[in-house]
Amino acid sequence: MAEISAEELLRRIRVARNWAREESDRLEAVSRQTEDVDEATAAGRQALTMSVVREVLDKVIDPSTS
Repeated sequence: MAEISAEELLRRIRVARNWAREESDRLEAVSRQTEDVDEATAAGRQALTMSVVREVLDKVIDPSTS
């Protein structure tokens, strides 16, 4: 596996964080729009998971964030 620079690693982490934010927003919208309780619950749980992923990546990017 080829080595990557710190800047490239940070860029990739930011891309992953942005993707997690978009997925969280999308899944939250699905959970609000669907009338199927099971589907809404599943989408809500997945949205929560994506928000946790985003928070972790935010900490990796800037450890001083609270």
